[in-house]
Amino acid sequence: MLTQINPRPAATASAHMRAPALLLVCTLLLAACSKPPEKVEDIRPVRVVVLNPANADVTSELPGAVQARYESQLGFRVAGKIIARQVDVGSVVKRGQVLMRLDPKDLQLAQAQAVAAVSSAASNRDTAKADLKRYQDLRDKNFVSQAVLDAKDTAYKAAQATFDQAEAAFKGQLNQTAYATLESDVDGVVTAINAEAGQVVAAGTPVVSVARQGAKEVVVGAPENQVDKLRSSGDVQVRLWADPKQVIHGTVREVSPIADPVTRTYAIKIAIPDDTPNVKLGMTAYASFTSKTSDDAIKVPLTALLRVQDHSAVWVVEGTTVHQVRQVPVQISGQHGNEVWIQGALRAGQQVVTAGVNQLKAGQKVTILNGPEGSLPPGNAASSPPLAATAGGAAR
Repeated sequence: MLTQINPRPAATASAHMRAPALLLVCTLLLAACSKPPEKVEDIRPVRVVVLNPANADVTSELPGAVQARYESQLGFRVAGKIIARQVDVGSVVKRGQVLMRLDPKDLQLAQAQAVAAVSSAASNRDTAKADLKRYQDLRDKNFVSQAVLDAKDTAYKAAQATFDQAEAAFKGQLNQTAYATLESDVDGVVTAINAEAGQVVAAGTPVVSVARQGAKEVVVGAPENQVDKLRSSGDVQVRLWADPKQVIHGTVREVSPIADPVTRTYAIKIAIPDDTPNVKLGMTAYASFTSKTSDDAIKVPLTALLRVQDHSAVWVVEGTTVHQVRQVPVQISGQHGNEVWIQGALRAGQQVVTAGVNQLKAGQKVTILNGPEGSLPPGNAASSPPLAATAGGAAR
């Protein structure tokens, strides 16, 4: 008997294999017909401030230190080996007080040699003087000629000159011996020790620094774009880091004509009253200079500045409905605290970005968080830090 084979299972298997393929084809067709996803535009939120002319005095604050107006670098006037140091840094000294001593042995030997030379010259002078006196008596009696008397007179004068020379050399050597002791030439305080006992120093090498008591000054470094303006400042307000509540009124005494080779700043020395209390040498100080602004100077928060290569710039917001930013180069004409005075191609009424300046690029679209006058919306007032309303106003 023959058994009939049913072909349905094979057909069913083929149908099962076609189903995933059909599903894949439908998926590809749907993907081809669908639209590509829209690109989300990068719009950054920023805070701005409205520009107004500063129309006020510019106050620039520079750090510095308290120094003595007069400070001497003292050194020995002769070479030698230091055998004693009798002061320390901070020692208060009086005029004539001994600071250091050199080994005087060689100088004392030279002094003894000078004494012997004086004695020898004095003996020769006395002998020549006695000979001259004796020959004068013989000449009076006509026992010797005038030529012989003149020769004795010349010999005496030469002996006298030799004696004077030896005596002058002795006095000079006496001074040299005295120079082995270094004394302070003023009343003051020792600010530096540059040599120690046992060290051999050359003549004139500074070994001790002494600051004169009394007159003090504050020395600050001014950048080259402000030095000319600060030179003409009148009253300068100085505050000490140790006592910021104390305001000291000083005046510009000296402006260095040469920039420091390391810091590239110009040293400005500010004289302060001698009777100012609680001012010690080396204290950190801050000097505030006040000068008139230029007609086009504008005050903005320090956070509005952007450093671009070798210059500063700000972002200006343009547009009414769609806001975009444009970079504008500026020059800094003054700074005080967190505010700076700038000059550039800016005008009153423009909006300048004050937060997020490093995240922007030219032409980028932005949304303004605060209102056109620099005030935050009511809903953000509690959660966001306060911002300055305008860039104008008087300097602090």
